[in-house]
Amino acid sequence: MSARFQELDWRATPMGELSLRRRHDPLFRKEVYEIKLDDDFLMSSLFTAAEVELARLALAELGGADGLRVAVGGLGLGYTAHTVLENPNVGALVVVEALAEVIDWHREGLIPSGSALASDPRCRLEHGDFFASVGAGSGPAPRMGTEPFHAVIVDIDHSPTHLLHPSHAGLYTTEGLRRLSERLLAPGGVFALWSNDAPDEEFTALLAEVFAEARAEVVDFPNPLQGRDASNTVYVAVS
Repeated sequence: MSARFQELDWRATPMGELSLRRRHDPLFRKEVYEIKLDDDFLMSSLFTAAEVELARLALAELGGADGLRVAVGGLGLGYTAHTVLENPNVGALVVVEALAEVIDWHREGLIPSGSALASDPRCRLEHGDFFASVGAGSGPAPRMGTEPFHAVIVDIDHSPTHLLHPSHAGLYTTEGLRRLSERLLAPGGVFALWSNDAPDEEFTALLAEVFAEARAEVVDFPNPLQGRDASNTVYVAVS
């Protein structure tokens, strides 16, 4: 195995072959961490601007209120969760992750700053299927507690139409979004969703059917691999 590449862990899961790897990128001149499911890249530490903005845009809608309760669907490499905890107004964070192995990697310190996230007293890493909390999904429902959240932030699927699993589709409907708002969000709460695709006008319109306000924000970031800027989308909806 090349000194530039190291597979830190590999697990067989019901969803496929899951691996965590670290490599040295000569173009960026830094260590890069990547999570793969079979041949699909779930997360890379090369490009994290949109994951960070996902949390910032959601929390910005809540102003300076104290004691915020936040739920994040999807742990990945932890960038969204870390950004949530950087906000001093956040009092509690529940991060729901379908793959227990990813939670293990954070707790074992295999992922940079993972142990800091796992040991933060405000943060609880919960194994479960986030989609089950809104009547979709195919796995066990997570323990979300009985108190509603001021913000629910989701970074799991590639986009509302490019899903990691067909059972996730139930969220991206009028009924699914309404269940999310009614079951998980406090009045005036915020739902934010990451997408790898360009803004989808139909999905934005769907959000507007359920929420009082809805918009799509484009997050641009440099991509030296392609010699140009790249972009992701963050959907923000306020109940």
